[in-house]
Amino acid sequence: LRLHAVTGGAGPALLLLAGWPQTWYAWRLLMPALARDFQVVAVDPRGVGLSDKPRDGYDTGTLARDMVALMDALGHERFAMVGHDVGMWTGYALAADHPGRLDRLAVAEAAIPGLSPTPPLFGSDAANDRLWHFAFNRLAGVNEELVSGREQLYFGRQFATKAARPLPDYAVQHYVDTLADDAEALRASFEFYRALDLTIAQNEERKSRRLSLPVLAIGGAGNQGAGVGATMRLAADDVESLVLPECGHYPAEEAPEAMLSALAAFLAPYRDGRTSPDGRTTGGTAGRTDA
Repeated sequence: LRLHAVTGGAGPALLLLAGWPQTWYAWRLLMPALARDFQVVAVDPRGVGLSDKPRDGYDTGTLARDMVALMDALGHERFAMVGHDVGMWTGYALAADHPGRLDRLAVAEAAIPGLSPTPPLFGSDAANDRLWHFAFNRLAGVNEELVSGREQLYFGRQFATKAARPLPDYAVQHYVDTLADDAEALRASFEFYRALDLTIAQNEERKSRRLSLPVLAIGGAGNQGAGVGATMRLAADDVESLVLPECGHYPAEEAPEAMLSALAAFLAPYRDGRTSPDGRTTGGTAGRTDA
């Protein structure tokens, strides 16, 4: 599998993983500042952007293994991670399945299928507006036929309705063009959802292994809000929750300064190589300890 990543900076390794339907480009406003303190790796996961688009492997167990293999290839045995949306799903899987690799995990703006309570089919209008794409994206083939040629309508609506502060037109157009210019990219964008049966089964098993690493859960007040922290407390013992005001589903683009400030504070012990009370090194230099 060939994965595309944008890298830069110096210091301990920091993996950035965006969600659906975005690419590494979602981190563009944070990367220059983060690169002053970290070796930043902003990656397109399988199926996204310039990365390969295989037919399968979109469950979070496989996506987490992809990230571990990528960081191995780049020489990073231990690292911190920031995951948004589907990137949050993958971050949880990576922390649970490969506990010796991550020092700190920051997540943003998602519920986690198989961990979070399943919302009712006949929920409120507001919940339906946020979640209807889950059922649509899981369809086999007909969704591609319906969206092909109408990518601006479908994906443009996702960005318009989930952001409290509108994303720049050029950014939305970049994401839409990435999906519209390649039929395989459009097909792969749905595969994360078509793999949900497997991801849910994996997460139901992962719940038996609680996370001990520090977790920062970030929600936008206009979307998930405190729900991100509530989700992560179902899985982790050390969770700090933060709700960003006047922000929707895309904090790295809607509130980059606030998100950067939160990440800087949360990642400072990892950056500085401090040791946690349990003796675990948090500076990104310890050897691999996973089985």
